[in-house]
Amino acid sequence: MTDIAVVETVGALRAAVAGWHAAGEQVALIPTMGALHEGHIALVKEGQRHARRTVISIFVNPTQFAPHEDFKKYPRTFDNDRAMLVEAGADAIFFPQVEEMYPPGYATRVLLLGPAAAGLEDRFRPTHFEGVATVCCKLFTQSRADFGVFGEKDYQQLKVVTRMAADLDLGIRIVPLATIREADGLAMSSRNRYLSAEERAIAPVLHQAMQALAARIRNEDPLFRAVTEAQADIVSAGFELDYLEARHAETLAPVTSLADGPIRLLLAARLGATRLIDNIAV
Repeated sequence: MTDIAVVETVGALRAAVAGWHAAGEQVALIPTMGALHEGHIALVKEGQRHARRTVISIFVNPTQFAPHEDFKKYPRTFDNDRAMLVEAGADAIFFPQVEEMYPPGYATRVLLLGPAAAGLEDRFRPTHFEGVATVCCKLFTQSRADFGVFGEKDYQQLKVVTRMAADLDLGIRIVPLATIREADGLAMSSRNRYLSAEERAIAPVLHQAMQALAARIRNEDPLFRAVTEAQADIVSAGFELDYLEARHAETLAPVTSLADGPIRLLLAARLGATRLIDNIAV
């Protein structure tokens, strides 16, 4: 493939998908905000394993940013993104403008409970998942895709979107993909580009600390003590820690011991001006 279709309107997107469906071809949607990296391409490849056609949405969604967050400076690299998707063999890019997604008079949002109110990301970004769920609900109904592919790096987001798709009978199967990591363990993220060279050298401490904590929990060390000591290790390495918690892997409810599992460790921390998130299974 030497080029890729770029559609900018809901009507054009639906027409493309309707044509594929009429030919008996299933469609996978990979929602992104652009600034693509190899983690995103892995999502495309996962979509290709499930469906004959893949659509990647590129839309920096304003409703999931708080006023103090980096909406305006969020990286926008469409030409590079397009080249990567051509190389990956994707079929189409949905590249709407804000006015297409939120036209004048738009007044509807998705109200969330369950995994969205777990006291993790929502504690620090209280409107974030409402914005994520609203735009994903729109993308699912706009595209009428058969599959939606999401990475486990944003684990709470994955659980929120999976729950929403089931609760609202949206007719799309959510497919998770394990976190794609750099060679030193750092989870791939568009925000990694903001790290200085010194910060980038420190960043893998997060994954290392979580791996060590998971090993302690599997060895049945007292959970509260193990988590508290891991938190202290991360802070001493130079991070400002928002949270490091052990939660039930499906409900995200708090746990007190290995017996409460399956357990997922979830983390958010700031290094300089960059906020990093990660998670692993125990």
